[in-house]
Amino acid sequence: MSRDDAWVLHYEGFDPEQQALREALTTTGNGYFASRGAVPEAVADDVHYPGTYLAGGYNRLTTEISGKEIENEDLVNLPNWLFLSFRIASGDWFSLSDVEVLEHTQSFDLRGAVLERRLHFRTEDRRETVLEQRRFVSMDEPHLAALKTVITPVNWNGDIEVRSGLDGRVINDGVARYRKLASRHLEVLDAEEIDEETVGLRVAMNQSRVHVVLAARTRSDAPGDLPTARRRTVEEDGFVALDLGAEASEQQPLRIEKVVAFTTSRDNAISECGLEARKLLERAGDFESLLANHRRSWDHLWRRFNVKFEHAENGEGRRTGMIVHLYLLHILQTVSPHTMDMDVGVPSRGWHGEAYRGHIFWDEIFVFPLLNLRLPEITRSLLMYRYRRLDEARANASRAGYRGAMYPWQSGSDGREESQHIHLNPKSGRWIPDNSNLQRHVNSAIAHNVIQYARVTGDEEFMSFFGAEMLLEIARFWASIATYNPELDRYEILGVMGPDEYHDGYPDSDSPGLDNNAYTNVMAAWVLDRALAVLESLSEVRRRELCERLELSDEELEEWRTISRRLRVVFHGEGIISQFEGYDDLEEFDWEGYREKYGDIQRLDRILEAEDDTPNRYKASKQADVLMLFYLFSAEELERIFTQLGYDFDPEVIPRTIDYYLHRTSHGSTLSRVVHSWVLARSDRERSWHLCREALKSDIEDIQGGTTPEGIHLGAMAGSVDMLSRGYTGLEPREETLRFNPCLPDELARLHQHIHYRGHALEVDVTREALTVEALPSNSPPIKIALDDRVIELEAGSKVEISIGED
Repeated sequence: MSRDDAWVLHYEGFDPEQQALREALTTTGNGYFASRGAVPEAVADDVHYPGTYLAGGYNRLTTEISGKEIENEDLVNLPNWLFLSFRIASGDWFSLSDVEVLEHTQSFDLRGAVLERRLHFRTEDRRETVLEQRRFVSMDEPHLAALKTVITPVNWNGDIEVRSGLDGRVINDGVARYRKLASRHLEVLDAEEIDEETVGLRVAMNQSRVHVVLAARTRSDAPGDLPTARRRTVEEDGFVALDLGAEASEQQPLRIEKVVAFTTSRDNAISECGLEARKLLERAGDFESLLANHRRSWDHLWRRFNVKFEHAENGEGRRTGMIVHLYLLHILQTVSPHTMDMDVGVPSRGWHGEAYRGHIFWDEIFVFPLLNLRLPEITRSLLMYRYRRLDEARANASRAGYRGAMYPWQSGSDGREESQHIHLNPKSGRWIPDNSNLQRHVNSAIAHNVIQYARVTGDEEFMSFFGAEMLLEIARFWASIATYNPELDRYEILGVMGPDEYHDGYPDSDSPGLDNNAYTNVMAAWVLDRALAVLESLSEVRRRELCERLELSDEELEEWRTISRRLRVVFHGEGIISQFEGYDDLEEFDWEGYREKYGDIQRLDRILEAEDDTPNRYKASKQADVLMLFYLFSAEELERIFTQLGYDFDPEVIPRTIDYYLHRTSHGSTLSRVVHSWVLARSDRERSWHLCREALKSDIEDIQGGTTPEGIHLGAMAGSVDMLSRGYTGLEPREETLRFNPCLPDELARLHQHIHYRGHALEVDVTREALTVEALPSNSPPIKIALDDRVIELEAGSKVEISIGED
């Protein structure tokens, strides 16, 4: 592969300081499980961290901190299936730190999700050896992974021994700030030799009692294999391996194939996970046949998901193209067709590491648009994760004194609130209160995701039986938390946090929470209005069933209608939407002074806390808050919402508000630049493209300085690619019409993508001159395509080309 290829992430040389980042970015996975890109001979140390994670594989432990018992549910680091090392002439087992590295390259083939490695090294006794490895986690068969190793002596002959093992001696140790917390999640139940080629390992999570079984088959095709007596099984505490011996010859490659089956007690359609693992290995082909099937599955995914574009600068275009492919790959390694058969949500950091403990936040609001338009069946399964936890959300609301459903800010296995009560500031070393569970706006994000999925797919069955119930219970929560202020004749929502996260209370207040956060209130009004509309759209029978089951009266529904038209939004200055009530009374922040003092001030909250100060005092935001409204809604939709709330809506308030908050945001979240790029796409394309490129750099360059090695930022990856897919094409499913409003930046000459809408497979091509949409043959009824005021009906098997900038 060419290292300049837009389908290859290439690393030259071995850099211990960059290894953790590279391991996260070269993670291989399939939506069922994922393994970081650590070198196979490594064990966890200061350089390497070979983590493997099951989608939704959580376990709960308790730690005593400062006299308090703190309970955390973690995504569990599972046994390392990759382990494969070797030694020459009965010497020490191979370690990169013990040899002279003459060449070391890693190439991640993004088209086929195959990680390749080439190492040329020299030992102290001048023996030179070339090591070549390829590995993948199968997208064809979710329970299989494979590693192929080729060892070639360059200038020596002699004995070589290979050890292929399964290592259950792992703990959760991938995030430095969590290391004072309980981290031993696994009990090793069994380690055994299954047959002369295969070893097995069974572990159980010590609280959730999920059993995990790994079985590894190792074969060598070396013509000089030593007698069977040299093929032996090694068992240590929590570790089992197969040792293979061979007589190596100069320039003669020794090939070793390792195929691993990974099963759990949570899997569907199995009698017992140990038997299932053995059965999978018995049926599995060799490395090359498994690889061929794996590549075929990825080919199918790329046909749906690839976003193609022409860039003005070829070199920059290849780099941008590679990042887009890398991010799409990691999205699909986290949520894939295999996810459809699982009860999992969208982890904000992927299944790539232990940051945020693998929890589910609101990042799906940035991920679902890509899935909706390409493989909406995945979205449906991920929404079912939320539906199955509706009862827990109801209980959460009830405990807090509200009605309806209050989804948690952080969700894990069963949907209870998993947000921390305290968290560690690594800058000050202090444990401080964590009030992030006051981000009630996650409820509106879930409601928005339900509505958008239905708009794209027209899936009436889902809306009738699942989506409507979630919407109604979320609407009931918003009506319950809203309080009436008779002096203003307005409803208010008090004591919450917005998406900003820097502000969790008022200066010098002993009580956490803010009043009338604009994003929260506007979204609540929108949810109430949409819930009423969806209820009205249901069949009479289903509407009656839901109202009876939820005990929804006409009086309650009328109250919703009233609140949806009287929720308070605070303004200041020249019609600027205030982030929350009292925002304008805060101090202006010394941005230039702090940049000069600290350089990187993305995590301003940590800097200020270390100075015994707080961002609650300042007009300074971590990420987009008010601007999320302009990200989620078109100007026309916002005008409708504000008018319905009884506020005059001057379209000029949008650019004024955007400009106001652009100067008061530190971009402490990787999501922030995505939103800012989006809201500037029409008013300042040059700046929008600059922010889009910065967003695309978020993970590949680890711009936050150490967060990506702990796990990728899935929302930022999806959001930055979606900026190309929807942001610059103006693609918007609205009511019964697929609308476009292209605004390509100067750097992009063309965007092409394959999308799905209302049963149609569409090829969409956007240039500066024209929009072309082709509907591939199908039995689906015609759809409407709109550009500006032009609406055209498009039938299956036909194509339409609409000029841009002409009436």
